[in-house]
Amino acid sequence: MTDYSKKFSDYFERHMTEILRDLNGIISVESVADETSDVRPFGEGSARALAWGEEFMKGIGMDTVNFDNYAVRGDFSEGEPKLGILAHLDTVPAGTGWTYPPYSLTERNGILYGRGVIDDKGPAVAVLWAAKAVRELGIPVENFRIIFGGNEENGCEDMKYYESKESFPEKVFTPDGSFPVLNCEKGMVHLTFSAPFEDGEIAQINGGTVINAIPEKCNIKLREPVGRQRTLVFAGKAAHGSRPENGVNAVTKFLAEHKTGNPLLKSLAKLFPAKEYDGSSCGMGFEDSVSGKMTCALTMLNTVDGRLCGGIDIRFPIDRSYGEISDMIVSALENEGFTVDSCEGMEPHYVPEDSDLVRSLLRVYERVKGEKGYCIAEGGITYVHNTEGAVAFGAEFPDENNNMHGADEHISMETFRYNLNMYANAIAEIAGIEP
Repeated sequence: MTDYSKKFSDYFERHMTEILRDLNGIISVESVADETSDVRPFGEGSARALAWGEEFMKGIGMDTVNFDNYAVRGDFSEGEPKLGILAHLDTVPAGTGWTYPPYSLTERNGILYGRGVIDDKGPAVAVLWAAKAVRELGIPVENFRIIFGGNEENGCEDMKYYESKESFPEKVFTPDGSFPVLNCEKGMVHLTFSAPFEDGEIAQINGGTVINAIPEKCNIKLREPVGRQRTLVFAGKAAHGSRPENGVNAVTKFLAEHKTGNPLLKSLAKLFPAKEYDGSSCGMGFEDSVSGKMTCALTMLNTVDGRLCGGIDIRFPIDRSYGEISDMIVSALENEGFTVDSCEGMEPHYVPEDSDLVRSLLRVYERVKGEKGYCIAEGGITYVHNTEGAVAFGAEFPDENNNMHGADEHISMETFRYNLNMYANAIAEIAGIEP
């Protein structure tokens, strides 16, 4: 395949001011899903973001279809698409703690800040400009398709609807993970449980608010004489639920450090020891040679209406099944007197390293990055977890922390440039025609 990498790199440098202008344009759209809105199905912000993506694709000559504001897609030319690139234009809420305005692009010292700049608006702009570069440079390619969804952060109902209307191309990648190639995603179990709670010392427990995040704080309100109140604060460090080893779990820290005679709290301290990340004490602790060690984290513990309520995030290896893992964690909890209130999850996702798509993307990575490519496994769930044969290709590198879903979400200019060049070269590699 002809090497167009120098042409692409020069093109992007010439147009970087315009590229950053467009990135600011989509970041300025507050595209948090709102399913209570009169604008169906995911609210005005999601619809505006999809409209922005569709207008860009039309502007570079792509044939577009809007799937009832669930998703939009653009085809580069006629014929069956040889490649599909899937990204989402919705984001999580901005939250608090930002140094810079979350809904405008800020560049400081070679870093780009803004909600969605790494997940997935920045990568989406890189994909669009990659397509624009292919068009304007006259790179000979077969048809390829860009697909944008508006509900990745709230359940991926967008892709369920899209697939009911149109099939994915044979080869699909998403910029919703990590470089070099993320071909292995662990399975997931999300479970909530509860039990009646009475304690002569503890009046209230507040630890963790979402099931897929390691809690950074656990507040324990103690029973005191009337008119007095004392609260113990156990401080930790937040991390994604799939990477508990990167944080300090404030809930398990409380269970380990606070001496109690309460049987429920003692049981949880036994099942979820502080600094244990693989579920061994719950009878699991599995790992395999491809996906590595499983993770198991008690991410929520709160008292609600006289009950002790908890949440657990588990990511398990590809040689295990959802049914097996869910049965084991349910049994461990029920044996200690808890009731399981909900349990849901996904099976693992794996694409062999010798597939044509993976080998093509690794060649692109090696050409653009100038170093040996390799496949990686993660516990996080990407946008193609339920798409057979699809993988994640970027948008971040494994050693980066871009504050995804947090305050001051960012991407370095260096990584953003890699995004642009990776996706342009991937299109040329997979959909290209030898001149």
